[in-house]
Amino acid sequence: MTDLTKFVGGCESCPIQHRAVCARCDADELDRLETIKYYRSFEAGQTIIWSGDRMEFVGSIVSGIASLTQTMEDGRTQMVGLLLPSDFVGRPGRDAATYDVVATTDVVMCCFRRKPFETMMVETPHIAQRLLEMTLDELDAAREWMLVLGRKTAREKIASLLSILGRRDAALNLAGQDQEMVFDLPLTREAMADYLGLTLETVSRQISALKKDGVIVLEGKRHVTVPDFQRLLDEAGDDCDGGMMA
Repeated sequence: MTDLTKFVGGCESCPIQHRAVCARCDADELDRLETIKYYRSFEAGQTIIWSGDRMEFVGSIVSGIASLTQTMEDGRTQMVGLLLPSDFVGRPGRDAATYDVVATTDVVMCCFRRKPFETMMVETPHIAQRLLEMTLDELDAAREWMLVLGRKTAREKIASLLSILGRRDAALNLAGQDQEMVFDLPLTREAMADYLGLTLETVSRQISALKKDGVIVLEGKRHVTVPDFQRLLDEAGDDCDGGMMA
């Protein structure tokens, strides 16, 4: 289990503070959030929230990746989204969870007790405005992902996912996109296949092809270098990724 001691501290030192729901809060508002927040860690494969469970907290992913999964009546499951660092978990004003939220990797969350957070949303426009922006970004991303899954080739799907992960990593680290992009791939190839609706063999084959063509440089299975980000976007079949990295 992740050691949480390194995450305990003021919001000013938080690695996602510039992108999280509290990004526009002033010092007094951050102090108030401190009184209702706590950290939780989850191991890879652990369920964070079950669909239908009563939500006692909302919060942000600080590190790691989680998946949103829906189970159908016959037991089949479908991954319907990824939650990356700074993404918000939970729906203020809604008592029960809509989806299963499962830790894809080890995850640390900054949690807020739900009822006090809902009160703060009413009384603190900075929080309500930022959450609205994040919700609209998520809607744009969902629409773009419909295109990825429905119309793109396997190669374009892999390139799209790599561009999303690379841009989020760059945004969190305040790095520009006009330079060489380096990040660690947080998903296994099995998880990528599940999310993209591809077979494991297809994912491995397409990643190898992108590597062979010089679109990416891969050290081991996870360490990715993108020498020319625009070329990766061209491989993805478009020049945007739904806004989720903004």
